[in-house]
This record gives sequence, structure tokens and C-alpha cells, in this order.
Amino acid sequence: MSEVKKKYSSKTGLLPGDLGQEQLIERMIRVDQAGEYGAVRIYEGQLSVLANSNSAPVIKHMLDQEIEHLETFSEILKKRRVRPTALMPLWHLAGFALGAGTALMGKRAAMACTVAVEEVIDEHYAAQVEKLDYMGNDEKNLRDTCKKFREEELEHRKIGLDHGAEQTPGYEVLSAIVKTGSRMAIWLSERI
Repeated sequence: MSEVKKKYSSKTGLLPGDLGQEQLIERMIRVDQAGEYGAVRIYEGQLSVLANSNSAPVIKHMLDQEIEHLETFSEILKKRRVRPTALMPLWHLAGFALGAGTALMGKRAAMACTVAVEEVIDEHYAAQVEKLDYMGNDEKNLRDTCKKFREEELEHRKIGLDHGAEQTPGYEVLSAIVKTGSRMAIWLSERI
């Protein structure tokens, strides 16, 4: 038996049968816009509970950055005529519920939620940047945007760790649940 080897396209780095560049870019924009919307809702949920706590300014800082990310991806989505995810009403409710729910468990649990979400988003943006690197200068602006936002998401992760996220009772379980939900939301938002 001879082994069949798939070759990378020298132009895009994609394998035969993978999504075409246009489809891949549309999915990236769709999911990034949805993800940033979900992040805004998570921080709004956290602030609804922790507005009068000493964590409020830190959460507000992260919320402001997520609003900038959302506005950027909403503009890109509109400019490129990419259809948003049909799941936006679900992310509206789920994001707020996740933020408020973890905040009701305490400041550290809210930060544990932040760390878990941001770790998934870090992986997600890193994978996108790698794919965009294969496209050369065709998608330089999108790649640079993803890189910049990834750095800010890593800042949010560090903030969460600095504010005691890992000291949350049941941290590993909470983190695993939030990460699983985040990965599922990414997968669904790319496709629906």
C-alpha cells in the first residue's frame, strides 16, 4: 500500500479539502465578532453584580477594551458583508448569565471565569494568526488586528490571575466548564 500524502498549497498553506481563503476569512470575522460580543456581555454581567466592589475598575477596564474589539469586528463584518452568527441572541443571554453567575460566586470566581475564557481566546487568536500568516500580505490588517487583540486578551488573563482566580474554590472544575463552553461557542459561531 502506498501512503497518500496531502500537500500544502504554497500560496495559502491550506490542505486540499480545507475551506477556501474567502470562506475561512468569513468564519474568522463571524466568530471574532460573536466572541467579542460575548466578552462584552460577560463583563457587563460581572459589573452588574460587582459594580460597588474594589474589582469594578478592573472589570470596567477590560469591558472597555472588549467594546473596542467588538466595534472593530462589527465594522469589519459590515465592510466585508459577512453574515453575523444567528446565535447572537443566545450569546446575549449566555454571556451575561456567565458573567453575573460567576460574580455571584465571588470576585475570585469572576476572575476565574475571565482567566478560563481568555485562555481559550488566546488559543483561538493564535490559531487564526497562524492561518493568516500563510496568506501573506493579503490579510495583513486582519492579522495585525488579531495579534493586537490577542495581546489584550492575555493582559485580561494576567489581571484575572493577579486578582486571585486560582484561589477560587473548585477552580479547576469551574475553569474546565467555562473553557468547554467557550470552545463550543466558537465552533457553533463559526458555522451558524
